[in-house]
Amino acid sequence: MTTQWSVPAWALLVTLGAVLVVAVTLVAVVRRSSSRAAALAASARSESEALRAQVEAIEHRLAATARATRAADEPEYVITRLGDADDSEGADGERSRDQPVVDGPLFADLVLRESVVQAASLAAGLRRALDPAHLNRIRFEMRRELKRARKQRRADARQARREYEARQRAGETAGEAAA
Repeated sequence: MTTQWSVPAWALLVTLGAVLVVAVTLVAVVRRSSSRAAALAASARSESEALRAQVEAIEHRLAATARATRAADEPEYVITRLGDADDSEGADGERSRDQPVVDGPLFADLVLRESVVQAASLAAGLRRALDPAHLNRIRFEMRRELKRARKQRRADARQARREYEARQRAGETAGEAAA
């Protein structure tokens, strides 16, 4: 081994100086950007505190206005009776006229009539649906639709076959022309 370097000393010093300049510049840029970020964060904090104070002031004003409006709009009720057996009677001892009352037998009659009407309409609908003429009409329409669908399927198949054969012929003529 020799004590001589293969790289001249001045080249090593220049490279070391360039690396040192780049490192110092990088440190300065990082410090400057971090100080800017800290300043922006501080200004954002102060703005958010100011906005929070404004929001709280607005909330207090709205709450006070809502309380005043609610107190003025809501009528006060005084409960004089609760759970008494004679709640359905008015103050003068007679039944109140604004509540309709249906007696038991009348209610049962109304329910029975409604049930009979619904059962009769269901029976009439079933009788009409199961009528032989109606069933024959349904069968006829189904057969006609089935025939139409078959005819359409056959026409679609013929058209697809024609298109396929035309493509085959076009491919053969293109192959012959290329050869």
